Amino acid sequence: MEDLKSIILNNLTITGMVQLLTRGKNKTLTVKINGLDIISADARNYSERPMKYGVNVYQGALTIYNFSPKNDSEIKVYAENISLGRRYAPVIGSGVFISGFNDESGKVTIEKLITNDIYSNGMIPTGQPNLITGAIFIVYGAYAKEIISSGSVTTYGTNDMVLDVWGVVDRWITKKKITSYGSSGIGFVNFGKVKSFKAEDVIETYGLGARGFNQYDGTIENAYFKGIKTIGDGSIGMQFSKPVGKITIQEDGVVTEGSTGETLVKGVIKVLNADAINILEGGSIEELNILGNLVTNGEEVVTYHVNGGLVKKLNLRGKILSKNDKSKKVVIENNGQTDMSDISEYIN
Repeated sequence: MEDLKSIILNNLTITGMVQLLTRGKNKTLTVKINGLDIISADARNYSERPMKYGVNVYQGALTIYNFSPKNDSEIKVYAENISLGRRYAPVIGSGVFISGFNDESGKVTIEKLITNDIYSNGMIPTGQPNLITGAIFIVYGAYAKEIISSGSVTTYGTNDMVLDVWGVVDRWITKKKITSYGSSGIGFVNFGKVKSFKAEDVIETYGLGARGFNQYDGTIENAYFKGIKTIGDGSIGMQFSKPVGKITIQEDGVVTEGSTGETLVKGVIKVLNADAINILEGGSIEELNILGNLVTNGEEVVTYHVNGGLVKKLNLRGKILSKNDKSKKVVIENNGQTDMSDISEYIN
């Protein structure tokens, strides 16, 4: 059938994966969900996996996937009251996985997505460079008008992204804590285009190379973070390698505990330093507002590191602190540029 009409899921408690996948001649489908609690699921054993940036992605406990390559095919999604897994008993694979066929065809339009507590673990072996998951993953071809993460969002495994965007998001608000416990995890990683993101609670990552926020591709226009804390070698607080707009870090600031360590970057294991903020060549920030402190505790790291990037406007209301004698507070190198008005006294 070309038009699959509507699929409506209301007040369901489920053991096992919920997968809505269109392909072939399917062109249109409307999905409406109000109340879906998936107690346990394993979503790893499906061959349809998005691939980009050197990695493949496992499907999720809740998977909505337009696998039709037709340009005029579309799934519309209205979903709220979504709960996945339990604390210390996460679903396996990704959590909420919504994807189109690719960037150009097989679209998914998310009118509304509201989640409760989400717990996931990809169960990916440590050192595996080309496989990832996401607790909430907006993959390519997906356009989300509004996402509200009302509950906590937690991942436990290696290469597990907590929040990941390859598509387009107009507005995303997280109400509770965002937590990653696995190596090479990231609290929020953006490869797509995000207009507005607001984290009303802190982002915390635990593990080797587990970063707080990364902007690796695409852009974000306006992002607000209550605070970011990483505990692990190679675990950067915030890293930018593409142009972004306004970034605001509230009173909890950015704190890193680690020093140098390995982590996964675009399908390649690299060695990174656990800087608090790191702006690479190609990365630029229109306005960076830091209302709390920037703090590093490990050795041979930099608290505020402009490594070839650009910060056009900087508002620093907290302090830049380095707790280790072998580390530096501010380093500007490789033709990097930054607004100096608030940081001149901190330059080593």
